[in-house]
Amino acid sequence: MKKQSLVKGALVLTAAAFITKLLGFINSVIQSRILGSEGIGLVMMVMPLMGLLLTLTTLGLPVAISKLVAEAEAQQQEGKVKQILAVSLLITGSIGILLVVVTLSFGHHFTTHFLTDQRAYYSLLALTPIIPIFALSGVIKGYFRGKQQMNPIAISQVLEQVVRIGLIYAFVQWLLPYGVEYAAAGAILCAVVGEAASLLYLILMFKKGSLLRSFETSGSKSTLYELLHTGLPTTGNGFIHSIARVISPILITQGLAKAGMSSVLITKQFGLLAGFVMPLLFFPGFINHSLAVALVPAISEANVQKNFRLIHERVYQAIRIALIVGMPSTVILTIFAEPLMTVIYHASEAAVLLQVLAPFFLFHYFHAPLQSTLVGLGYAKAAMYNNLIARCTSLLLIYPLCSNPKLGIMGVVLAMSIGVVLETFLHFFSQVKLIGYRLNTIEMLKIVIAGLLMGYLGKWMFAKLSDLSLIGQTSLSVAGALFLYSCLLVFFRVVRRRDILRIPKIGPKVAFLFPR
Repeated sequence: MKKQSLVKGALVLTAAAFITKLLGFINSVIQSRILGSEGIGLVMMVMPLMGLLLTLTTLGLPVAISKLVAEAEAQQQEGKVKQILAVSLLITGSIGILLVVVTLSFGHHFTTHFLTDQRAYYSLLALTPIIPIFALSGVIKGYFRGKQQMNPIAISQVLEQVVRIGLIYAFVQWLLPYGVEYAAAGAILCAVVGEAASLLYLILMFKKGSLLRSFETSGSKSTLYELLHTGLPTTGNGFIHSIARVISPILITQGLAKAGMSSVLITKQFGLLAGFVMPLLFFPGFINHSLAVALVPAISEANVQKNFRLIHERVYQAIRIALIVGMPSTVILTIFAEPLMTVIYHASEAAVLLQVLAPFFLFHYFHAPLQSTLVGLGYAKAAMYNNLIARCTSLLLIYPLCSNPKLGIMGVVLAMSIGVVLETFLHFFSQVKLIGYRLNTIEMLKIVIAGLLMGYLGKWMFAKLSDLSLIGQTSLSVAGALFLYSCLLVFFRVVRRRDILRIPKIGPKVAFLFPR
């Protein structure tokens, strides 16, 4: 299997992520209709704990594996690749077995004393087998990323969702007469089976017998150190994110209560922000994630070869793609905030929150590629510290700002915006310090101008199409604005023939339509 370029690998993962998100949405609709709010509540009770267990199982090693495998490949050290796999499997396998034993031993105690419904124990039991499955698949995915072969990962992600959806309707319906707790556990078991199918495909795509032949022990201590050097800070990032997710709702609800809001109003406003606004802001994030995944091994390979020109080129590609995607997303979410909230959620009152947050979240599009660059260069610890500073700053600001009666929920929005901007700038300054990177301001300005012009066209079209239904009015306005944006990128020569040629299969057929 051939190594893929950064752009091609990112495109493959982006396409798979889009399909996976779509299938995941379909799955959530089916699951919610069968289980109802009570069953979904039982499922969601165990998810935060399982997220923590999976973070502990992998210790951030998939990212570390992709980095080290890419470096070993660049130096043609096949033995080192096998050694990386051996040590990684030993670590994740041991931790996975330990966590399974702990979960089975203390799961009933946890659901009895820490959860509001003891019936969640069955869901926790059903989810436990995913720990060793996730451990092994994480190692193999890290290997494929390091080899810069993204197709197996992309197909495995789609396969997992297809198997899950195929099972969930019949299996959960069969269990529902026995009780909602068993049906909820069945829904989770379908996810486990889907993950197992994904793992089986990854193993089949892996070179036959490679895992068995990879257990070379010479120099394993140095390999262990290299893996943990990158893996532990990555795990630290996961912990920071998890802790922030737990603390933020507490600070928000307590701060709004001090501002004089009733509990009903607090719940409603928090729901508008967390349930409606944030999903829309993060929806295009799968593009960032795909780009970031492909960037780590690409930067690592160039770094070990001391090819600093290639490092700058790949960072430029990543930031350019992030802005090309982020600019129209930001403009659409800002200008069409009210119709989008009305059409999708029937909650026009959330539009003002989206309008304020969206412009600041333009910086969020740069966060993932900048962080991946730091990891690829071997500075995962610096990325962790940057994230820690930004998250702590945001958390420290939430309570004093939202407890101010004049700000209320807007105080939360302001604190989050400061955190997003700070996090991105810290990553950027770290990168400038390490490799002396400078932005191509002229090209970035062209993209921004294209985004602003598409915004003006979108507003004009929305006003002119007032006779249509709100769905038609919004859809046509957004489509027209995006079409103008695409044309302007070509007119400004931001997108050129060489960029189109990188698109698999389609690119070579349509490249002649674009300027050189």
